[in-house]
Amino acid sequence: MIVYGRNPVREALCGPREVRRIWATGNAARESWLAGARDGTLKLTLESAARLQELCGSPSHQGLCADVSEFRYVSGTDLLSASEPLIVALDQVQDPQNLGSVCRTAECAGATGLVVLERRSAAVTAAVCKASAGAVEHLPVARVRNLVDFLEEAKTSSLWCYGAEANAVSTYEEVDFRGGVVLVLGSEGRGLRPRVAAACDLLLRIPLHGSVESLSVASAAAVLLYAASRQLYPAGS
Repeated sequence: MIVYGRNPVREALCGPREVRRIWATGNAARESWLAGARDGTLKLTLESAARLQELCGSPSHQGLCADVSEFRYVSGTDLLSASEPLIVALDQVQDPQNLGSVCRTAECAGATGLVVLERRSAAVTAAVCKASAGAVEHLPVARVRNLVDFLEEAKTSSLWCYGAEANAVSTYEEVDFRGGVVLVLGSEGRGLRPRVAAACDLLLRIPLHGSVESLSVASAAAVLLYAASRQLYPAGS
């Protein structure tokens, strides 16, 4: 896989994936964190910006791209086995930018991991790595065949599953997130599928006071993640 952009390449060097080769423009190669590449520890090749665009397929490379090993997914069971986990589950979110944004927020909020579907869902691609600013290198991501089955397994593990729903009666401010939770968010436009919504213990809404009808899935995830992390990880803990 070719990842591109300063943050994705830098975080790939810090994460578990193997970085096999880096291409950089002359200016980008001067980055201090590329010292290992400059001294021969990593294979670094100087290229033009046009050549980098050919390699990664995007003009947003910021002068850097790297050949890294494929992203390794974890199992949903691995995420559920953590102590008081904070898990985000996405129901058919297909936009790589949205997936990347949610990954970035989840990692920053201290989430245990993220769950996506094997089908009809964005996978962790180079575009997702770029949108996440490299956060996917540090966030466990699981792919599951059936989200309802995963939620049932989560409830068997004594976790509460909360779904984001614009018309829900309860608000996220009323919930005690302690003890471990799964936050379930649906795709843009359609929201949660009925069977997925029915599998949640409780549906929550985020009160809106403006004229726009809804938040993006990435913005909604940010609100819920930080509400949960504030309870799960009190200041100073």
